[in-house]
Amino acid sequence: MGSGVSPVRLEAWSERDFDLLRAVNAPALMAHLGGPETAEQLVKRHQRYVDLSADRTGAGRMFRIVLEPEGVPVGVIGFWEQTWDGTRVYETGWTVLGGFQGRGVATAATVAVAERARAARKHRYLHAFPAVDNGPSNAVCRKAGFELLGERDFEYPPGHLLRSNDWRLDLEAAGPGSR
Repeated sequence: MGSGVSPVRLEAWSERDFDLLRAVNAPALMAHLGGPETAEQLVKRHQRYVDLSADRTGAGRMFRIVLEPEGVPVGVIGFWEQTWDGTRVYETGWTVLGGFQGRGVATAATVAVAERARAARKHRYLHAFPAVDNGPSNAVCRKAGFELLGERDFEYPPGHLLRSNDWRLDLEAAGPGSR
């Protein structure tokens, strides 16, 4: 990655990461995702993340983003299976704590998670669906090499229609480091 990008390490999500999940559930960080989840919803999400990280079928993985060299957990990222336009694909999403935004953390983590999805060799495409008005997340997609396919309505959370950009990365193409 170029200058201005913080180096990160992805570590498998585990039982010990509930406090990080609670931290990224802040109103400012969840504004583009329908607002913060309830305590009960967070407990369920945490268990889904733990279960997904233990899965070895290629269904996906969840990670804590660790900032290097400090070794500090600064966010959440992952990829999971989704059916989109009748095709099985991977979807990705991330959240970086406010104090660590604007430093290239999300971009570096997105490039790293794309490599993990590519290594799974299960689906050709990785999609991301940031809200059209979420400038920083759309910039992450562009910087990480995703192709903008256009605007779409996307239901997230269930019952809440979100106008999103559909970004797609071809996992069968060469990764960003090999161009």
